Amino acid sequence: MEATPGAFPPTPEPESPVLVSSQLSLSQAVYKRREEYTVQKRTKVKVGTWNVAALSGTEKDIKGWFVDGKGISEHLSGLTLERQKKSAEGINNVESVEDQEERRSKKRPTVPKNDPGLVPGGKEIGLYVLGLQEIVDVASTTEALRPFNDPHPARKWKQAVAEALPSGYELVAEQQLIGLFLLVYASPTIMPSISHVSTTSVGTGLLGYLGNKGAVTTRIVLGETTRIVFINCHLGAGVEKGALERRNWDASQILGKTKFDPIIEDGGINDGHQETIGEEDFAFWFGDLNYRLEGLPGEDVRRLLMLHTKGEYGHNRASQAKIAYELDIAKSAATKSDDEAMRQRIKDDIASIPDAAEMSHNEALTSASSHTDSQNVDLSSDATTLQATLTPLLAHDQLFAQIRQQKAFHDGWREGDVTFLPTYKYDVGSVGMFDSSDKRRGPSWCDRILFRTRRDKSLYEEQVRNEAESQKKDNEMKLRGVVETATAEAVLFDYDPETDGADNEIDESSANLETVPTKAGFEDKLHLDYYTSHQRVLSSDHKPLDAVFTIDYDAVDPEQKARVYQEVARELDKAENEGRPVVTVVVDRHRNIATPLGQASDQESVDFGDVKYDHIKKHSITIANTGRVPATVGFVDRSAITGEPDSVAPPWLTIRFDRPSDNKNPNPGALQDYTLEPGDAINVELSINITDSHLARRLNSGVETLDDVLILRIQNGRDYFLPLHGDWQQSAFGRSIEKLIRLPEGGVRKLQHQHPEGSSPGHDAVKWSVPRELFRLTDATEKLVERAVGEWEMRGEQDEAPWVHEMGWPFSGWTVEEGQRKMLKRIVMEGLDCDTPFEDYWPADTTSIQRLEAVADTLLDFLNSLEDGVITETLWTELESGMIEREKLKKTHARQEEQAWILDIFSAAPPHSVAFTFLTFMLTNIASEIAPLTKSDLPASPSSSTTTSSLGPQNQTGAYALRRKVIAAYTSIFAAAMIRLPKDSKGKAKRASEGRRHHVLEVFLPSQDE
Repeated sequence: MEATPGAFPPTPEPESPVLVSSQLSLSQAVYKRREEYTVQKRTKVKVGTWNVAALSGTEKDIKGWFVDGKGISEHLSGLTLERQKKSAEGINNVESVEDQEERRSKKRPTVPKNDPGLVPGGKEIGLYVLGLQEIVDVASTTEALRPFNDPHPARKWKQAVAEALPSGYELVAEQQLIGLFLLVYASPTIMPSISHVSTTSVGTGLLGYLGNKGAVTTRIVLGETTRIVFINCHLGAGVEKGALERRNWDASQILGKTKFDPIIEDGGINDGHQETIGEEDFAFWFGDLNYRLEGLPGEDVRRLLMLHTKGEYGHNRASQAKIAYELDIAKSAATKSDDEAMRQRIKDDIASIPDAAEMSHNEALTSASSHTDSQNVDLSSDATTLQATLTPLLAHDQLFAQIRQQKAFHDGWREGDVTFLPTYKYDVGSVGMFDSSDKRRGPSWCDRILFRTRRDKSLYEEQVRNEAESQKKDNEMKLRGVVETATAEAVLFDYDPETDGADNEIDESSANLETVPTKAGFEDKLHLDYYTSHQRVLSSDHKPLDAVFTIDYDAVDPEQKARVYQEVARELDKAENEGRPVVTVVVDRHRNIATPLGQASDQESVDFGDVKYDHIKKHSITIANTGRVPATVGFVDRSAITGEPDSVAPPWLTIRFDRPSDNKNPNPGALQDYTLEPGDAINVELSINITDSHLARRLNSGVETLDDVLILRIQNGRDYFLPLHGDWQQSAFGRSIEKLIRLPEGGVRKLQHQHPEGSSPGHDAVKWSVPRELFRLTDATEKLVERAVGEWEMRGEQDEAPWVHEMGWPFSGWTVEEGQRKMLKRIVMEGLDCDTPFEDYWPADTTSIQRLEAVADTLLDFLNSLEDGVITETLWTELESGMIEREKLKKTHARQEEQAWILDIFSAAPPHSVAFTFLTFMLTNIASEIAPLTKSDLPASPSSSTTTSSLGPQNQTGAYALRRKVIAAYTSIFAAAMIRLPKDSKGKAKRASEGRRHHVLEVFLPSQDE
């Protein structure tokens, strides 16, 4: 059995302890000392939500309410008096409601002038999280069925938020789903500690999956320790039968379908697990949840609430007169018996609420009833009176009911005290006029902000387990007999009103310090500071809502962690026996140094820096025998760490020693050993060159990283661990055409550390009809061919032109030395990935032919790297089936007819069809340039058919023969690069498929100018 990497070899004394050191045990030892390299930090998170109803001008208010905390009514907010007192002087100067409503305009903010802001904002906030709904008209069938997001509204909002935030705040994440839009920004101090950002979306709208309803979600990791999830949703609307169940269904779909990218834990271990909602430490669920007030006439609720809002207006003003008119209408429509019936319904519903809530609701109901009976009391002057009105209404809130009935959001989700008026539905431009349209929709708290900690979810799961256990015990008791069951019930339902609820009392001193054990093993804290609506924002029929949270979290200090890592390594290294072989490993001393575990080192890894596609990066290391005895060294299998069988090095790394191995086994997979005498040293070259398109694809998507470790084993000694790291630079190579046409102008490198194709495939807008990289390569190839041929003819070269003796030139038979061509290809690839002109980087002394061959070679590499080719396996399968049927008919078809038939099949995938046309057009033009024809060169009766005989021996002389040879060579080269055959194709069937593949290109590459 092979020894564990890092283990000391067996000693002659069997009873002696065996010490084991490996990368895993080192990481575990470092983790045990985590308190030494983590520091507790505190930040504020502001979560805002707003349904903007697709109304123009709403973005003008974003700075006022979301960033500066303005637009809150001091009488209708329910905020603590402490915050109001701090701004008392400013409040007295705030613009009146009447003046505010009269000056409202879509071209400027609607928040009141001279508003000091009543909730924290500006630079006080570490994370700004904004969830918007209906940035487009989701009621429009056109928008609901749109196969991609309209980026223009999102761009408008993104610009408005960026301009509103203080200087230095950076975008962490953004995600759009039709009308839903989520933005997360971080302060300059918080941004460096954010990692593992993953965004996704789930549609639950039309047909159960379209994006007019659903959620957009972001997961981040704060300080390398704390997982946070933000969910912005828009659930099903309506009050008709089945609407409530649909909202619950929407929520369940969001929970079940939301998946995030895997998190690579410390040590580089990644099991590919996609985290879901519920695995985070803190979650915030907000948006237009659309839960309504149930069992109360909407007109009665409007009248009751407008008794409060009318106090916001001065006497004898038009706005107050309109509300008074609405109240008179409602009053005349409602009889006293109607009022009594409404109160009785509220009392009946409150009776179903647990005792503690019942008392406060009943008291509030009594207060609300007494006030609503009197028309002479100003209900807006007292926050207690407002809450007395809201509390009984909340007893009819569907969301609270669904939580109590355990139908939705019952698994630990919480909400702050609702001390503000319903956020829906208002007349646009009004502070306090609820919907006065013909529909007169009943007010509701549609917009909500919920939150949940890992502790909340754990307590819920524990409760479920306890209930299941209790049910199990009850069933067991019933099986024992009636007498025992009756006795048990007497105990189970024993009730003492003096002691009931004592265990559930909350210690106010500890309420502000709610401790939350995190998934990473730390203890964070969360506190809800503010939760309120912004009543005096007038630009939508919904009032915006925000909440401010304070989070205390443990953040990793990189410098302290490095110190602990070095100390642990030194402690493990002290066990090294001096009688065993000892070597020292030096890594490019001018770059960084790697030393044995247990010895001090400021830099311990081999860092290749930026790694680009098909760009070789090298590092040299020196292994020196610094001990007193010979040392036999060699890199060994890392499977115990990586899980990859028989793997000495990752597939992207090449290892070369500067001397032959002691092992004479010629098998490349055999382990190689090298013996060093004391004082002797050996040099090792480590190189990276990513040319495998499958590996490039995994690196582009973040599924794989250039992080690994080599294990250097010293026989009869201990193992040395050499971490490897490289920063992969996003590349256009290895992607699919569908992903490339979605890349923005500026090149794929512009999206470094992001996902160009989106976390949820299909939601990014198509920006190009054909990949921009393909267009640039074909365009450059054509122009350089024309220039190279022209320059050759102008110079009157004595040597034979390369295209005369090499028919596939410039795509084969290159004249430029391989090393120089690869250097020029790197220029082309960098130009593609950065979207910069090739001309800016060509060396001044390079000729047109040298440039052409580099571009042509790069074009072939690009085509071969495409994930599914220009002509996909699916398209080819359909096309080949039709070709086989045509072959059976033994009928010759005109070239134009066959071209039309092929393109009709390709039209099922427009980007691929356009790419095919680009390439065949380019090849036709190049063939015409390097093998031109005149009328005298053509055969007497050229055939327009595409039968095999058209490439027969006749007319195989002169310019026409040269053209035919060029076309044949191009067909052979590009058929394999462009068309993907089924992977299971082999033998005779494969050879037949290759012939048909050539034929498809021959149809579009005529041997004469047409």
